[in-house]
Amino acid sequence: MHNILTEIWFGHLLPSVKVLKSLTSDLLQQNAELAVVFHMPKERKPSYLDFDLNSYPWKADIDYRKHPEKYLVGKGEQGVLICEPYKSEIGQHWRFKTPEIALQSSTHIYSMFESYIQQNDFVGADMARKYLQMGYTRSRRYANYKGGHKYDKAQDYQLLERGTGSAEKARSAEIFYTAYKKAEADPIYAAMKKDWKQARG
Repeated sequence: MHNILTEIWFGHLLPSVKVLKSLTSDLLQQNAELAVVFHMPKERKPSYLDFDLNSYPWKADIDYRKHPEKYLVGKGEQGVLICEPYKSEIGQHWRFKTPEIALQSSTHIYSMFESYIQQNDFVGADMARKYLQMGYTRSRRYANYKGGHKYDKAQDYQLLERGTGSAEKARSAEIFYTAYKKAEADPIYAAMKKDWKQARG
C-alpha cells in the first residue's frame, strides 16, 4: 500500500518538477536575452585603476606646438592634462569653484580657443575645447557627488550615492557646457577637427 501511494504521489509530483524546470530554463533564457538587449553593465570601477601610462598615446615629453603631427584628438578629454605647452597655457585659467569663477574661466578659455583658431593652431583649439568640456564634466561630478567623490576607495571602489553634491557646481557645469558646445559648433574648428581625425586620429 505504501509503495502504491508513493508511486501515485511521485506520479503527480514529477510532472510539476518538469514544469518548474522548464519554467526556470525559460526565465533564465529571457533574462539572458534582456541583458543583451539592454546592455546590462557589469559592476563598474574607475577606469584609472587599469591606466597604463606607457601605452597612452599622449606623452608629457613631447612639445605639441613643435610637433603637432604627433597630436591625436582621441575621445572626449583624452590628453588634456598631458599635452604641453597647452596644458600650462590653458590649465592655469581653468576653475569652476563657483558660478562666477566658472564664467570668468570659461570666457577666458573660449577666447583662447578663438585665438588658436585665428592662428590656425588646431592642437591649441582642441585642447581649449577639452578644457571647456572638462570644466563641464568635473563640475557635474561635484554636482552629483559630495566632494566630487564618485567611488569609495575604502569599500573596493563601490559607487557612492548620487545626488549628494552641490547645486552651485551644477550651475558651474551649465556655464562650461554652454562654452564647450559653442566651441564644438564653430564651423572652422569642426572642419579642422574632421580633417585632423581622418588624417591622424
